[in-house]
Amino acid sequence: MMRLDDDHAGKRVTLLLDSASAMDVAALVVDGLDLSPGEAIPSDGDPRIDQALKGFLFTCGPDHIRHPEPTSKGGLYPLHGSLSGTPVQAETLEATENTCHAIVDIALADGGKARLSRRWSITQGAVHLRDRVENTGGTPFPPLWMYHLNIAGRLFDSSTCVTGAMIPGGVMGWRFGESESAHVLFPAYGDAADPDAKPTPDAKPAGRAATGAAIAADDWARVRIGPFAALANRSLDIRFRSDHLPFLQMWRCQRGDANVVSIEPVSHRIAKRPALAESGALFMLKRGAAIAYELMFGIVAPEEADLT
Repeated sequence: MMRLDDDHAGKRVTLLLDSASAMDVAALVVDGLDLSPGEAIPSDGDPRIDQALKGFLFTCGPDHIRHPEPTSKGGLYPLHGSLSGTPVQAETLEATENTCHAIVDIALADGGKARLSRRWSITQGAVHLRDRVENTGGTPFPPLWMYHLNIAGRLFDSSTCVTGAMIPGGVMGWRFGESESAHVLFPAYGDAADPDAKPTPDAKPAGRAATGAAIAADDWARVRIGPFAALANRSLDIRFRSDHLPFLQMWRCQRGDANVVSIEPVSHRIAKRPALAESGALFMLKRGAAIAYELMFGIVAPEEADLT
């Protein structure tokens, strides 16, 4: 594990990064309280994901997202893609007290290769993640990406809600859906967006010009979850670049011993790969080409401004 620390406005923020799984976040600790779900998670039978889901953030991609599907070569895209569980070689790591840069070489499910350049930093209590995925293999592949920010369900109560301009009405309760487990999906930049817009490395998704309040002028979408009584009624503020992550998915599970709520900026709508391909939502990342993703999060008090 690698540890990053920062003190700001009277709060201590600690990030534990897992070098055994692409420098994803094993724990986010604020003033001694870990927001991660830990053992209170469901299992889909993949030990990589069982381990990753215990932590605060893991990354789905770069060749697949969501549940397993067959490849064109007779194989299988694994649950949440090929990145999770990929170790980081020590010689690729560069770190200070509040920054970390790593290079992760990824073997893709269809035989291709990709390289993730990942940079973490904490400044004034705000955690900033910059990712760049390059196709280093011999054939093109369609990149798919999702961040899973997993919050312990025990921290939620009747006053906790989710707010964001992409949500109809601007706010919703955290216990959405009627069953023990449920998910929802919204365009990150408004209802006018094209659900099958292609976030290519050189072009923004169609439909952006028709949107307004749901996205800031700098292309950052924002969602806030809180308040949390255990954090002195502060909230978790999340921002993400919506040019290549044009959707916000949310998932929760309160089944058996599982108690987790996940905020999930994502590149594609909920659909099987053939449906995405048929609609034109998949584009091919050529050898040597790259695509970037970016995310910020931090704990804010009700009177505080959004993350900067």
